[in-house]
Amino acid sequence: MKHLLSKASFHMIALLGLSTGIAHAQSSVTLYGAADDGLSYANNQGGKSSLQAVSGMPTGSRWGLTGVEDLGGGLQTIFTLENGFDLNTGELGQGGRLFGRQAFMGLAGKFGTLTFGRQYDLVVDYVQPLAANGTWGGAYFSHAEDVDNINNSFVVDRSIKFASTDYGGFRFSGMYSLGGVPGQYGEDQVWSVAAGYDSGPLHIGGAYLDIHNPETAVQGNQNTPTFTNVIYGNYVAAATSQKIAALGAAYTIGKLKILGNVSGVVFKDGSDGQDVSFGTAEAGAGWQITPATLVAADYGYVAGKVDATGQHPRYHQFNLFSSYSLSKRTTVYALAVYQLAVGDAQQAQITGFNASSTNRQVALRAGLQHVF
Repeated sequence: MKHLLSKASFHMIALLGLSTGIAHAQSSVTLYGAADDGLSYANNQGGKSSLQAVSGMPTGSRWGLTGVEDLGGGLQTIFTLENGFDLNTGELGQGGRLFGRQAFMGLAGKFGTLTFGRQYDLVVDYVQPLAANGTWGGAYFSHAEDVDNINNSFVVDRSIKFASTDYGGFRFSGMYSLGGVPGQYGEDQVWSVAAGYDSGPLHIGGAYLDIHNPETAVQGNQNTPTFTNVIYGNYVAAATSQKIAALGAAYTIGKLKILGNVSGVVFKDGSDGQDVSFGTAEAGAGWQITPATLVAADYGYVAGKVDATGQHPRYHQFNLFSSYSLSKRTTVYALAVYQLAVGDAQQAQITGFNASSTNRQVALRAGLQHVF
């Protein structure tokens, strides 16, 4: 959610000397980031309540550099390097990567931008700003362990991304990842297409994402020796592909912002060689009571279908958020989440927590955030 961050920049002028003459190039580098920390409570994680100091909710703690060099003729070289970290321990995030959140470079011009590297997928680019987790509450507000990746639980390595310029409010993008398996270029490949429209108070975005072998290609919220995703961890481990389609919209009326989105996810061959699918729907609203005070409420619904067993797990989630800006850069906030698992779902699991031992889970958080 880099668009939410304020940026402090410094500028450099570089002179390039060539044997045939001297060219002048205008360059700039921008330093930006966010530090977020707070206390998170869950009424039931594995049968016990917990109180934890957690960094990076709702905005991940990070720092980054973006740069641009003017090449002339409307063409620019651009780059972004973004690091994620745990404020409580100083440890690197994203599996210990130095620039695990983003690391890419490319060219920008009248045609749009073409970039190469570790990048956000197009569901994140186009639909996350139209969802509660990308607007107010962060990961805790995600759909059932972020099954549709709207919260950016994984980032795509070795990716090539094109983003068009704005054509009267309309824009579009395409993305492809080579996979990285020698001699088998389609083995872990990822591809995506997206389009959006922005006009005054109205914003619309939609995207499709196709991942071959999701457990190795993107490594999202999968099962590990220390974490079990009871909602779809077993399915992502077995799946030959994960397909995500998402569509969202937001509209602002004075101090009120209304948003909604839907998504469909299919884990191909996710259970006993048969498909597992999830459909999600969300609606929320935020009211900017004063320039400093915001309150928001959101409801999300997830319905699953396991073809091999005929089971239909379902999840209801209710989210509340409130924040107060102490300054343009520092904000205090509080949030609450309640998830209810019904149908064939036996355990609730709010994104960011271990599963409840029952079909209900409650999470509360109070925190402080500073952006720069």
